Amino acid sequence: MFKIIKETASMYTRDRILLDADIYRPNSSEQFPVLLMRQPYGREIASTVVYAHPSWYAAQGYIVVIQDVRGRGTSQGTFELFTNEINDGYDTVNWASQLSGSTGKVGMYGFSYQGMTQLYAAVNRPNALKAICPSMVAYDLYSDWAYENKAFCWQANLGWAIQLAAETARLQEDEVAFQKLYLASRNLPLNDLIPANPNLLKELAPDSFYHDWLNHPYPDEYWEKLSPKNLLQNVDLPMLHIGGWFDPYLRGTLNLYHAMVGQAPFPQYLIIGPWAHLPWGRKLGAIDYGESAISPIDRLQVAWFNKFLKGIDSELLNTPSICLFEMGSNRWRYFDKFPDNNHKYYYLTSNGLANIREDDGKLVETIVNNSFEDILVHDPWRPVPALGGHATIPAGAFDRSSIDCRNDVLTYTSDPLTEDLSIVGEITIIIDCQADAPSFDICAVLSQVYPDGRVYNFTQGYIKIDSDELPIKIPLQATCIKISQENCLRLSLSAACFPAYPVNAGTGKLAHETRLIESKIITIKVINSCSQILLSIQ
Repeated sequence: MFKIIKETASMYTRDRILLDADIYRPNSSEQFPVLLMRQPYGREIASTVVYAHPSWYAAQGYIVVIQDVRGRGTSQGTFELFTNEINDGYDTVNWASQLSGSTGKVGMYGFSYQGMTQLYAAVNRPNALKAICPSMVAYDLYSDWAYENKAFCWQANLGWAIQLAAETARLQEDEVAFQKLYLASRNLPLNDLIPANPNLLKELAPDSFYHDWLNHPYPDEYWEKLSPKNLLQNVDLPMLHIGGWFDPYLRGTLNLYHAMVGQAPFPQYLIIGPWAHLPWGRKLGAIDYGESAISPIDRLQVAWFNKFLKGIDSELLNTPSICLFEMGSNRWRYFDKFPDNNHKYYYLTSNGLANIREDDGKLVETIVNNSFEDILVHDPWRPVPALGGHATIPAGAFDRSSIDCRNDVLTYTSDPLTEDLSIVGEITIIIDCQADAPSFDICAVLSQVYPDGRVYNFTQGYIKIDSDELPIKIPLQATCIKISQENCLRLSLSAACFPAYPVNAGTGKLAHETRLIESKIITIKVINSCSQILLSIQ
């Protein structure tokens, strides 16, 4: 094991902006490859909320560089979300490859923003960049991060915007602004005249990305310029893709993985654990997934970099290229390709009381000639609250039996399973419904129901509807779970998931222009005879 030396170094970008980095290196005369992380939260953190400390990586025989991106930490310049990361990333990779003691080969790692900086650095294909490990990222910034099926990801976007604005205030030594933003981060401003557009951010962070994201509610040129989807067509790097079943950006991880498999000759490896955006451990929400769920990512990343930066093979990589944690059995499963070729259908049926009685709405495996409609009345004064899942904080699985008892939630439950049911991959809910408003939302949650009445969610999806197009297809978060026999499968439908997404006012207006006082009661009819669930199973 190497003794580690830490130093701070600086580099100039092509436009003469000084960027600072901490460098961790083995105390040795040998040459080592470089592992680079570029991040906006203060380089001392170094994503240790999910990864081992940089000194641990350095002790495995690497020079580790943790850099403050432009306008963050002690780096110069103005921070503009993602805007400068292509050029700055390219320049940093070239600089890092020429550090004293470097072999000239560079790998990158990091999650969230730090995952995005890897993709942007790869756009112009620096020769020194040999492998990356993007974790929990967006491939299409609009649909994988900012919006989910046209619904603004309100709680996540607002919380992040306040965090970044508070960091700006701290760097500017504006204690008054920092204090206001810090307090707001602990109690999000959700009740302004225009709830989705809070006065706090307009006052203290007028240049925040949040305003751009809110004011671009549909795919357009703004998103095209920033999305890796439109920038990575010629990139072919070995990538270790890392995701979590309860991470809000899982669809981005999967979309990137599928795109790279289709275009890159280099290996693509995918691993998804029972994790939220953070933490990555055995316990999430109300569930303990066991010792096997403890993050293997640090060791796996070292094995990845050993292979592509040092030419050393590892048994950790001598498995099929897809590694998925199966909740329920609490074990890792391996696949040669992402499961999508074996489907199971459930159909909705009821006697019209699916919002009143838990024994009325049913999931059945055979189509039933059922003419009943279930009526859901959404009251914006008391919207259905978010609980767990991927889009709210805290994320994960919780007992949602008290929510399913609400009269503004429709529930459809299967009979107790006669054998275990393994669900792996994508899930689609198809709902035929009508509403008395030009716009409404649907939240769909899949749960397993235990014999004692506990109800634990394991995946969900959300969609904003502003047209008469029927039926409505709701893609749910991909998942991997084994539901044990004697348990039941349940679909819960509601018209809100507050505050994960803004409450739809029912007026047809967009979130950034909808005033709180305008919110209407919305009546939604679900036509059971045309509604179904499509599961991918093993």
